[in-house]
Amino acid sequence: MTQTIGYGVLYYAFSVFLAPMARELHASNAQIAAALTLSILIAALCAPPVGRLLDARGGRALMTAGSLLGTVAVLAWSRVESLPQLYAVFALVGVACSLVLYEAAFAVIVSLFAGNERGRANGLLALTIVAGFASSIFLPLTGLLVDRHGWRTALVILALIYGLAAIPLHALVLRRRARTASTVASAAAQERAAIVKAATRARPFWLLVIAFTASGGAVATVAVLLITYLIHLGHPPVLAATLAGLLGVLSVTGRLITTGLQTRLPAALIAAAIFALQGVAALLLPLIGRSVAGAIGAVLLFGLGFGIASITLPHLLVGRYGTAAYASLAGRIAVFSVADKALAPLGAVALAQAAGYGWVMGAVAAACALSAFALLAYHRLQFRQPSN
Repeated sequence: MTQTIGYGVLYYAFSVFLAPMARELHASNAQIAAALTLSILIAALCAPPVGRLLDARGGRALMTAGSLLGTVAVLAWSRVESLPQLYAVFALVGVACSLVLYEAAFAVIVSLFAGNERGRANGLLALTIVAGFASSIFLPLTGLLVDRHGWRTALVILALIYGLAAIPLHALVLRRRARTASTVASAAAQERAAIVKAATRARPFWLLVIAFTASGGAVATVAVLLITYLIHLGHPPVLAATLAGLLGVLSVTGRLITTGLQTRLPAALIAAAIFALQGVAALLLPLIGRSVAGAIGAVLLFGLGFGIASITLPHLLVGRYGTAAYASLAGRIAVFSVADKALAPLGAVALAQAAGYGWVMGAVAAACALSAFALLAYHRLQFRQPSN
């Protein structure tokens, strides 16, 4: 629940605020959107230290602090009067995101269900399904609030909704990490450091970095540019927005399919196959996307891969490295994957302006193919799995 609210308030609702903020702050849409990019990059930079803290201390205190910071940041957002103030606020938003959104929540679930593979899979699936509806809930809600109260009052209301829901849940529901003797804690820290050191010096870990960084960039690019590209292909804006809206629903479908198949097939092969299908969809969209049926088919095919990375990466990390250093390793990967989600759409916009959207779809297809090949190579590598 808190993930749905967090993503809805801090990310999906941003698009609704873009135009009114630009008018009032006398800035361009690009200058306003740069604040969101800044927050994502800061979240990426914070991922490794936050991961180490999550492994060492658990999620209760960190996620409670992140909820408090997120609430304060959104309230401060409602009072900004200039671009420097907006960027400062979104720097805080980035720190808060690193403490409370997917990466932190996954680490808590992995720790909670250590040794219980089925429980962990179901927990991750439940989290991603609920969070998958963030845009469906908060886009219309935010639009209604902005229309009736203006963007500043809307932000205050959203901050209160988020704070009243997230702070008590993180503070009271999450388990407190049991205290351990200093010698035990020191030994656990040394074990985590050894696992991280061994993992980051071996090829399999970097294949995961390549796979999920390339996939994240491809998905982010399509999410940002799909509506614009469909309109460019000749579709009405309403149809383009409707098709883009299907991506959220399809992400839930893809996660359900992936979780079911993981009980029968290796997770890396499942993800590789789906990433490859996304690449095919990206190549087909310029060719068949001018017809309604072709656009629907390509979007459906690509959308099935939306969100599967979020449930596949934890499964692969825990299966190969155990749970002791999960958050630390996930944080190292997030530096690259989260940063690429912020930067890839910017590069895609520049490429579209210079060479056309067909080249953008080709780049997306290449990124999907790279992800698929990296996971195939990862699956084939045999090495000794560190103990948990």
